[in-house]
Amino acid sequence: MTTKPKAKKFRVRRSGGAAAQPAAARPVPPPSAVDAPQAAPPVASAAAAGKTGAGATHAGASGGAGTSPADEAISIKEPSKAKNGKPSTDLDEIRKEGLTGRQLRLARRIAQKNNLPATSDFDAVRQLRLKGIDPFQRANMLELVVQPNTAHPAGAPQAPGSVQLPQTVPSDKVSLPATELSPTERRNREIQQIQRDIARRRRRKLLLLGARLAFFVMLPTALTGYYFYGVATPMYAAKSEFLVLKADSAGSGGGLGGLLSGTQFATSQDSIAVQSYLQSKEAMLRLDREVGFKSHFTQEWIDPIQRLEDNPTNEEAYKTYSRNVKIGYDPTEGVVRMEVTAADPQVSAEFSQKLISYAQEKVNQLSVQKRSDQVGDAETALEMAEGKRRNAQERLVKLQQRGTVLDPEGVIMSLRSQISTFELQRQEKELELAALLDNARPNQAKVDGARADIARLNSLIQRLNDRMIDASAGENSLASLTVQIQMAQADLATRDMMLQSALQQVEQTRMEANRQVRYLTTAVEPVPSEEASYPRRFENTILAFLIFSGIYLMCSLTASILREQVSS
Repeated sequence: MTTKPKAKKFRVRRSGGAAAQPAAARPVPPPSAVDAPQAAPPVASAAAAGKTGAGATHAGASGGAGTSPADEAISIKEPSKAKNGKPSTDLDEIRKEGLTGRQLRLARRIAQKNNLPATSDFDAVRQLRLKGIDPFQRANMLELVVQPNTAHPAGAPQAPGSVQLPQTVPSDKVSLPATELSPTERRNREIQQIQRDIARRRRRKLLLLGARLAFFVMLPTALTGYYFYGVATPMYAAKSEFLVLKADSAGSGGGLGGLLSGTQFATSQDSIAVQSYLQSKEAMLRLDREVGFKSHFTQEWIDPIQRLEDNPTNEEAYKTYSRNVKIGYDPTEGVVRMEVTAADPQVSAEFSQKLISYAQEKVNQLSVQKRSDQVGDAETALEMAEGKRRNAQERLVKLQQRGTVLDPEGVIMSLRSQISTFELQRQEKELELAALLDNARPNQAKVDGARADIARLNSLIQRLNDRMIDASAGENSLASLTVQIQMAQADLATRDMMLQSALQQVEQTRMEANRQVRYLTTAVEPVPSEEASYPRRFENTILAFLIFSGIYLMCSLTASILREQVSS
């Protein structure tokens, strides 16, 4: 569906010359055509109202200046045809065609649009026809209907070679349209300006951000990568693993100590002690004395960051030692892992072997000290028990030598046994005498002999009793000596028991000390490496990038927070 073009009404005033022209010279449109409202873009009105006075005079002379408001709605006439059927290109014939002022202005604008140097409106029609353009075609008329912001503004300089269109009204009597934009256009223009400012600021901030990232992140990362790939001296690592074990605990006592005596938890303290010793300055100094740790890292072909200066101090050497000797203890497995790094693979393996030997000596010293303390205490207790038993035995001997007999208790027991024996014999004699006296005529000799035996036995028993009484009386009596000797014997027996217990304790301590022996077992021997283990170029470069990025991000966030706090 095609919409018919609508021409703009040009409200122009009649000039003197235009009023003198006869009305029959212009075709009169029907009233319906005159009163019909027409719509046209504002550009045509501005272009028609911006003509100069000279153009208006020229238009009046050509017959197009005397148009009335009703003439603006007259339909466009068809141009005259030449003999060959084409529009005429002769100026006289063009003037005789009776073109209206509107047609002439359209022709002048189309000629100006096509950059044709027309001297008049008729010349514009002629040049357009010579070029093969019909100014009165509907397609050419639609090309003049443009947006307001694309029209040529009034008062602007014309392109070179172009001619100002005629103006039907003097400029001093025409009220030109306002130059101010509508609110919608102004808002659109302000929005476009804001968008351009935002885009410009965004580009500037992106450029500044890229510059800061390049300076604070990419440049340090590039320098770090250059060091790791081109400057750093390759280091060779020798890895080894060893365990600190104890002797077999077969035959050890039961209980909780027996449950934990054979596990790795029983040697964790010794393993930690060995780890601390190998990481100490003492081990570094001993390694330097025996192998030359400092001299190896002061060689000139090592890069400046990893190289030690000539005659370095112990603290500087210890920093390098801590960086190149890494020891870790795994408490779940009881394994001590060691990694020694050096600029030469053979040297790194030698350093590792020496450190393992130092660890073995340290383990032996720890166990020897523990065992010697335990056995020494047990032996001291045994010597004390032996001395006390010797004193008790000497006291017993002295008590036995104080009296006339060595064994007073034995003498007393002997007297008692004798008295008992003689009393039995006396009772037998008394029974025999009673048996003799029971006879009617007893034998007097036998009776007298029995009575004499009884008397003698009584006398002997009396003497034995008197001896018993004499031995039990006084300080040096047999009874007193017996009591003292018994006490000395009991003391001697106690000392014998204590001596026996001390002997058992010594034996048990020695067995326990043997079970507490620690020894170091090397699970993985250090082997010289064929390829360099350090530096890890790619990993270290990525790590440096992450570190610099984190530092930049932290500084940026801190600066943003401070700037926001200050501005608020």
